[in-house]
Amino acid sequence: MTLEKIFTQMWEQYSKLNSQAPEIHLLLSKKGDQILNDHVAYRSVNLPGFGIDVLSTPFLERGYKQVGEYNFEAKKLYAVHLEHTDSSLPKVFISELLLEEMSEKTQKTFKNLTEGIKLPTDETVLTCGRPWEVSFKTYQDLSEESEYAAWLAAFGYCANHFTVNVNKLKAFETLEDLNAFLEKNNYKLNASGGKIKGSAEVFLEQSSTMADELDLEFSDGNHKVPSCYYEFAKRYPMASGELYQGFVAGSADKIFESTNKQS
Repeated sequence: MTLEKIFTQMWEQYSKLNSQAPEIHLLLSKKGDQILNDHVAYRSVNLPGFGIDVLSTPFLERGYKQVGEYNFEAKKLYAVHLEHTDSSLPKVFISELLLEEMSEKTQKTFKNLTEGIKLPTDETVLTCGRPWEVSFKTYQDLSEESEYAAWLAAFGYCANHFTVNVNKLKAFETLEDLNAFLEKNNYKLNASGGKIKGSAEVFLEQSSTMADELDLEFSDGNHKVPSCYYEFAKRYPMASGELYQGFVAGSADKIFESTNKQS
């Protein structure tokens, strides 16, 4: 399967989980902009066959290379990002839960969830969704320790977010302008660490919507839980004059909170 087809399938699945994304995409399109994707992100857990390796393989087989790695000590996560030699293709950010650093209860939960499960070894892993049965009670228990772990248990393997490349927008010169437009249209932004994470000094600014709640089926009934979010990234030139293409761990740490439950 071609990369174009893979990204199309990823977007179609993601749009069903996050109605904000196609709505905002349409709003920006109506202003005459072509919306390009800066990066797409996935969540996983570092159990054999369920971590970064399995999700990165379809991309590595199609010309992507790993060019960055990141540690999130407080959230007990590790992540990498991949880039393609064709710079028009989006970057891919894949994180994984460091299960050995979690409580014994959470470790046991994920080992039970994944027991007897085998993920696809081809590109269909990117849209296979939740491959296990999970109860809402388990989701709630996980969320007490890690929102990331709870989200992964509920949604499994699908794009956690897509990201608008703000540099390519003509209607908005700054991320502040774009944020104001989004709020005017009643989209709630992630304010953890400020509505804009990062700065020109670190060559990257990011903002994101807060994930809407989605009515999701669990083994013990349907319940509303935060789903996916839409991100916006503006990149700045380094001393070389080239736009920075990496990520800033301190900013990404706060972006993860876009799937936190809203009070």
